[in-house]
Amino acid sequence: MDILKGFAPGSKVYFIGIKGTGMCALAEFLHNRGVKVTGSDCADVFYTDAILNELNIPFFESFDAKNIINEKPNFVIHSDAYSFDKNPEMAEAQKQGLPIFQYSKALGTYTHDFDFSGITGSHGKTTTTAMAGTMIRAAGLPAQVLVGSAVSSFGNRSTLNLGDKYFIAETDEYRRHFLHFEPQRIILSSIEEDHQDYFPDYDSILKAYIEYLEKLPDSGQLIFCADDLGACEAANIISEQNKSLKLIPYGFTAQGDWGITTYNCGIGFQKFKVRGFSEEIELSIPGKHSCVNAAAALALTNELVLKEFGSFTQDMKKNVCKAIKDFRGSKRRSEVLGEAAGILFMDDYGHHPTEVKTTLQGIKEFYGRRLVLSFMSHTYTRTAALFDEFASSLEYADILVLHKIYGSAREVYNGGITGRSLYEKVKTKMGEAVFYSEEVLDAVDILKDILKPGDLFITMGAGDNFKLGQKLFEMYT
Repeated sequence: MDILKGFAPGSKVYFIGIKGTGMCALAEFLHNRGVKVTGSDCADVFYTDAILNELNIPFFESFDAKNIINEKPNFVIHSDAYSFDKNPEMAEAQKQGLPIFQYSKALGTYTHDFDFSGITGSHGKTTTTAMAGTMIRAAGLPAQVLVGSAVSSFGNRSTLNLGDKYFIAETDEYRRHFLHFEPQRIILSSIEEDHQDYFPDYDSILKAYIEYLEKLPDSGQLIFCADDLGACEAANIISEQNKSLKLIPYGFTAQGDWGITTYNCGIGFQKFKVRGFSEEIELSIPGKHSCVNAAAALALTNELVLKEFGSFTQDMKKNVCKAIKDFRGSKRRSEVLGEAAGILFMDDYGHHPTEVKTTLQGIKEFYGRRLVLSFMSHTYTRTAALFDEFASSLEYADILVLHKIYGSAREVYNGGITGRSLYEKVKTKMGEAVFYSEEVLDAVDILKDILKPGDLFITMGAGDNFKLGQKLFEMYT
């Protein structure tokens, strides 16, 4: 079956794992196109429950082969979290001979109808995409946008539906999922060792990124971070292979229009300028890396504005500057939960040493508070491969609480590095300022004796220690 025909109005599509951020977003886009969307997921409540209910998209809160039998879909899209041998609905769909598509394949195919821009890299994909969507909306471009997290200025959704000409989305390197897309232009933020369960070393992950960049057409655009060695290496390699590509560097060390020329940070604000944009840009979120992400988003917006309108008008520039100043980030990206008893509570998804270090540095400079951190490392393979880097990055906290490693279904613990191993390593440098709590919520009693007015408490990681921040915030409210 041609999957694009399955996206035609009146077709019936069943989503297995419909509550996932990306799955819900694709379900929304198809629903808006007139496709009959149904699906299933577990009974746990996510922010996407409200979105699906608002759209009147029906879904089951269990996985049962009878759902496929009764719904009679034309084809099935499944989350990467599920497999044929463990999910009864996938097994039933296969038994019936229904066309079955992995989420990333389905999304990639959906975007083939658009002028597509992919945003990728080891770090910063979500924030850069959210910023790009914010600027694109302010510039009046006819685009659809998909972010890997809920964005407050998108109505706490991960989507914008502004038209049918352009599509902008973050594209994931894990298992080479980004190869399902056909980009006209790519933002490349960074390349570092990561996902060690799939990419054993730097060369293997670099090769995957090169494969993605090779999908750019002649005269396509590569917008890359000049501050990142991996991104620069990839840009040099691909430019030798395709000399027609337009290379657009951005960042503090970049030459050209999107090089950052001035930077000023104070409590609660950041301002910067780039060569190719006359207005000063102000951000209300922390971290110099956020300014770099904004420069990338602005470079992409500029390319689309040039294609659609010919040039930026002064009004468009003012609208873009106001929109990005009002931008408050996305869910789990330096997300402010609130302030209670004089303590500011935050949550962040950072799960790589570079992300941890840059985020903590930016938060300390932006807020000027004592920083109390709960960190939960994600995957045994990543923690073991980057063990020393994790230990060094965590020292940027004033007070640190560590937990067990949040494992992944895609790997098996081999008896090596544990959360306590990381604690013992960091303790040699931080001494009495570091604590350990195997289970996340057991740290409540520890932190009740530590937190005081004026502190900033942040949970960080791709695990479930965000529950600790929520619990403490509720206690102090």
